[in-house]
Amino acid sequence: MSRLSLPDSVLFLVLFLFTSFAVQASSLCSNQGSSLVRNISEIPESNYGIRGLMHITLAGAISHGMKEVEVWLETLSPGSSTPIHRHSCEEVFIVLKGRGTLLLGSSTLTYPGQPEEFLIYQNSTFSIPVNDPHQVLNTDKNEDLQILVTISRPPVKVFIYDDWNMPHTAAKLKYPIFWDEECLHAAKDEL
Repeated sequence: MSRLSLPDSVLFLVLFLFTSFAVQASSLCSNQGSSLVRNISEIPESNYGIRGLMHITLAGAISHGMKEVEVWLETLSPGSSTPIHRHSCEEVFIVLKGRGTLLLGSSTLTYPGQPEEFLIYQNSTFSIPVNDPHQVLNTDKNEDLQILVTISRPPVKVFIYDDWNMPHTAAKLKYPIFWDEECLHAAKDEL
C-alpha cells in the first residue's frame, strides 16, 4: 500500500510541476550553465520594438549573472536612432563600424536642453557620464552603425524623454529595460 495519501500525492505533483516549470523558465533567461565561449552569431538578437535597432546582450546581469558590468552589441540601421534617454550608470561605447552623431544633454538643468553634438565613427570610443541624457543617431544613409556598449551597475533603469525640452522629472522610467522584460518582471525599488 502506498504511503502517500491522495492529498499528499496531489501536493507532490504540484511541487514537481512547479519545480519543472521554474527550471525551464530559468534556463530560458540565464546562460550561467552555458559554455564560457559563445558564438555571437548564435546569440538571439531583436529590435524589441525600436525601429532600426538590433540588440544582442553579450554578457548581462539577467541573462548571464553579471554583477558589475553588462555588454551589448547594438546595430542601428541608416537613419535610425536610440531614444533620448538617461540612466544612473556609466556607459562606454566603441564604434565597430559606420558613423553617426552622439547628442549629449545636460543633467544639471531642469531639462536636457539643447544637446551638444559629437561625430562618432569607426574605431572611435566615447563615454556617457551618469544621468546625462543622450541619444545615438546613425547619420549615414547607406551603412549600419554598429556599437559595442558596456554599462556599469546592471540591470539598468532607463528614463526616456519625448524631446530635449522635457523636464528630467517627467522622463518615463523603463524598467526592466526592453531586453530584460522576459526574465525580470518586478519593478526594482528606486533606493
